[in-house]
Amino acid sequence: MSIALSASEITLPAVNEGWVSVFDFLCAHFEFISAQTWRERILAGKVHWYQGETITEQTPFSPSKRLCYYREVVKEPVIPYSHHILFQNEHIVVAEKPHFLPVTPGGEYVNECLLARLKKDTGIMDIVPVHRLDKDTAGLVLFSLNPISRAHYYQLFSDGNIEKEYQAIAKLVDEVKEKCLPISWQIKNRIEKSQPRFLNKIVEGEVNAASTISLVDKSDRWGLFTLTPHTGKTHQLRLHMQSLGMPILHDKYYPELLPKEELDFKKPLQLLAKKLSFTDPVTQSFMQFEAKQNLTFKAISL
Repeated sequence: MSIALSASEITLPAVNEGWVSVFDFLCAHFEFISAQTWRERILAGKVHWYQGETITEQTPFSPSKRLCYYREVVKEPVIPYSHHILFQNEHIVVAEKPHFLPVTPGGEYVNECLLARLKKDTGIMDIVPVHRLDKDTAGLVLFSLNPISRAHYYQLFSDGNIEKEYQAIAKLVDEVKEKCLPISWQIKNRIEKSQPRFLNKIVEGEVNAASTISLVDKSDRWGLFTLTPHTGKTHQLRLHMQSLGMPILHDKYYPELLPKEELDFKKPLQLLAKKLSFTDPVTQSFMQFEAKQNLTFKAISL
């Protein structure tokens, strides 16, 4: 059994939808965790308010109050790849994560995540990711270290004041194989949740997702792309590449959801968060970061 070394947090909803107790809420919200499991965690003191006071099975539901709990799984995957800290000051850390490593705990991952690794590296427990990458995607992630300045960095993303550039490798469609480089596409559409709930899909309606995609290199039937997302919808770049008829190499979600299987470290998703640039909202300095790794056509032979 792997038990999280640090607590996960959740803020209870502002509107009570009929939960008499915190226990009732937890059972309803985490549908894949049994009521007996929550009873055992509560009795063991593994569920408490943010200030540290433990709860009981009868503790009343309290709207908007922060709750902490310790996740546990029977067997946790181990990701045999290193991360790198590229920059750190009193406000932020910029780290480069490998493929397969989640940014935060989730699912079968409790301690094997970038957040836990950074806490161990820095000795700082109050670290929060300002944005997320899928565990399948490698590359740059920005973390906040300072709760006083944290809102300013969240604002960077909510206001769209941060530039992101990705790399991807995909099989080319026939109509672009012989064209001169670079070739660019402006993709604008609407993305909404799909089923299963961890998937998204492109639908009709008002645009909420926009990307610039450029083909910058070719090798036989394969292409190396740079991708610039102008919005931040989940799986946006993966869906936009699929919409061009060129899904990203080793994508297990799009265009077809493949059955879950053991991690295949020889076939990482060929998507890399390569660059981040922004004007620091606290220091007003222009910040630009680039991942050490690059995607290459060697991945095709894996």
